Amino acid sequence: MRLVAERLSARRGEDLIFRDISFEIGPGEALVVKGPNGSGKSTLLRVVAGLLPREAGKVALAGEGAQAFETVASACHYLGHRNAMKRELTVEENLHFWKAFAGDSHGGAGVAIDAAAEAVGLGGIVHLPFGYLSAGQQRRMAMAKLLVAWRPIWILDEPTAALDAAAETMFAGLVNAHLSQGGLALAATHQPLGLGAAQELHMAGFAGVSVEAWA
Repeated sequence: MRLVAERLSARRGEDLIFRDISFEIGPGEALVVKGPNGSGKSTLLRVVAGLLPREAGKVALAGEGAQAFETVASACHYLGHRNAMKRELTVEENLHFWKAFAGDSHGGAGVAIDAAAEAVGLGGIVHLPFGYLSAGQQRRMAMAKLLVAWRPIWILDEPTAALDAAAETMFAGLVNAHLSQGGLALAATHQPLGLGAAQELHMAGFAGVSVEAWA
């Protein structure tokens, strides 16, 4: 299955943020979006995830397996700047919600909550309220929601914010494992993600964008 974007444009209010952006991501591939603040990286990811409307262009799934999904959004996990967890609920309660809400997409199965917590290096504290955790621990637990329900496409907006070097390495391992299973990743970041070979899309507002391979 492939994720295909064709000549995307988007507005925020009256302002046209970007225009004519096209890319394609196939199984086991990652696309890293880079650019200065305000160039539209987050807006692009939210448009692809179906969280914001597009001004023009289209986003679609293509190839084998695409017909199993009614929308692009139904194939995606989105991890944004905020962790999307309730501070008053325990980690386990939060992850139970995401496991039930997202559900497993066709082609895979999520892992158990305890196993997801272990995978992000925080096993044994799922009983604690999410609000008790440090900023770095909260970010790790937000990553665990990617694991408890299977979705083939991971859309990641500055995913390693608030993480130390060891946690960054851990997250790179999670994403690389997802790619090795045929998953796709679309990430916006100012920091290296350790994903090995990937495409880069450089956004510079109306100065233009480019997509190129790098290793």
